[in-house]
Amino acid sequence: MLQRIQTVFLLLVILFMTLSMFFPLWLMKGQDGQLIYELFSFKLNSFKTEDGSLQVLYFPFSFVATLAVAAITVALIEVSKFKNRLLQMKLGALNALLMAGTMGLGVYFATQLIATEVSNGGTYGIGLFLPAAAMICNVIANRFIRKDERLVRSVDRIR
Repeated sequence: MLQRIQTVFLLLVILFMTLSMFFPLWLMKGQDGQLIYELFSFKLNSFKTEDGSLQVLYFPFSFVATLAVAAITVALIEVSKFKNRLLQMKLGALNALLMAGTMGLGVYFATQLIATEVSNGGTYGIGLFLPAAAMICNVIANRFIRKDERLVRSVDRIR
């Protein structure tokens, strides 16, 4: 299991998706350099209130974290199913969809926040790019899984 290269790539998928939940997806600072908005995959921190306190919104933004947790879970199942390569390929395709949804929702929420605040566009955080790195690792892992499957089928033909 751990000696196979695709397991290493799947563990990188798990690592990148886990880190994407803890790093900000989008940040917006004011003209004085103070933080106004901070978008994470499970919440939005808004420092722009009348009394200057922190306001935290969870509802629509927690869908990004839900998809990220689903992608982590599918990757863990995919690592454990190392004897069934066809199932691993199907789980890899499902995981690619979940990671694309994570990235798409993150970009959607960030652009919605940019549209509401015309003065400053803000900056994208590292948390938005980590699912893309996870998708690349997932594609590489699926390629190695397919390569193993072809090798097993070619050996079966020789017998």
